[in-house]
Amino acid sequence: MPELPEVQTIVDDLNRKIKGETIVSFWSAWAKGLNNPVAKFREAIKNKKIINVERKGKYIILNLDGGKAIAMHLRMTGHLLVKSEKLKVKSYGRDYFEDRVNQYVRHIFYLKGGKTIEFSDVRKFGKLILADAGKLYQVKGIKDLGVDAMSSSFDLLKLNKILDGRKTKIKELLLNQTVIAGIGNIYASEILHEAGILPDRASQSLVLAERKKLYSAIKKILKKAIRMRGTSDSDYRDTSGAPGNFQKALKVYRRAGKKCAVCGTIIQRKVIGQRSTFYCPKCQK
Repeated sequence: MPELPEVQTIVDDLNRKIKGETIVSFWSAWAKGLNNPVAKFREAIKNKKIINVERKGKYIILNLDGGKAIAMHLRMTGHLLVKSEKLKVKSYGRDYFEDRVNQYVRHIFYLKGGKTIEFSDVRKFGKLILADAGKLYQVKGIKDLGVDAMSSSFDLLKLNKILDGRKTKIKELLLNQTVIAGIGNIYASEILHEAGILPDRASQSLVLAERKKLYSAIKKILKKAIRMRGTSDSDYRDTSGAPGNFQKALKVYRRAGKKCAVCGTIIQRKVIGQRSTFYCPKCQK
C-alpha cells in the first residue's frame, strides 16, 4: 500500500503538473470506487478548477473551486498517472506509461488543456470521495486520522504523550493511523531499525533516549523516502508511471534471511498485528 512518501510524491507531482487546470469531464469503469453514482460525480466536478492538491495522512485531496473537494485513497495498488501529448516525451529515458502495472485504469479525469489524470488500480480497492470542502475532514477515515508524521505539530513532546501509558507494541502503534497518520508497514520496519528498537517492545517501555532516536528516525526515513520518490515494492508508480527508488535503500523490509547491512547479523521476520515485520536482533533492542 502506498504510504506517506509515495502519496507525498504524487501530491507534489500533481501540484506541479495539473494545479490550475479545469476538469471538463470524467469517466469511470468502476462505479464501486466512487461515493456517488458516476453521472452525479461527473456533473458535480465538471468545469471545476483544481485550486491545489494536498495530502492528509495517506489521502490525496484535490481542492476544487466552487467549494468542492475530492479525496482519493490509493489503498493497496492504486496510483495516479498524468498524461498528455507533451508528456509522452520520454523524460525518464523510456515510456513508463506502457508498463503493464500502469494499464489497469479505472477512472479518468479529462482536463481542459488536454491532459488526463488516470487512476490505475489492479485490485480495484482505491476510493474517490467527493464532498463539500468544508465537510471533507468529517468524512469517515479522514476525521479519525491522528497527527501527521511529517507535520510541524508532530514533535518530540507529542510523541512522548502518544507513547506514555500505552502497552501496545511499538510496531502496531506506528501503524495505527488514528494515532500517527502516514506510516505503513514498510516504513515502520525501517524506522524501528534506524532507531535501534525491537518492534515488539511495549510503547510505554521506551526511555527518553530511545524516544528521541525514534522521533529522529521517523523524520529521517520519511524525508529520505520522499527525496527518493517512494518505494516501489509492488505496484506503486509516480505520475509519470515510473517506479520510486527507496527500495534500493531498504535495510530490513523483506530482507529476512539476509545479512544486516550494519552488523552482518541475519535479518529476522515475525508477524505482529497480522503484518510481516522485519528486524535485526542485534542492532535493535
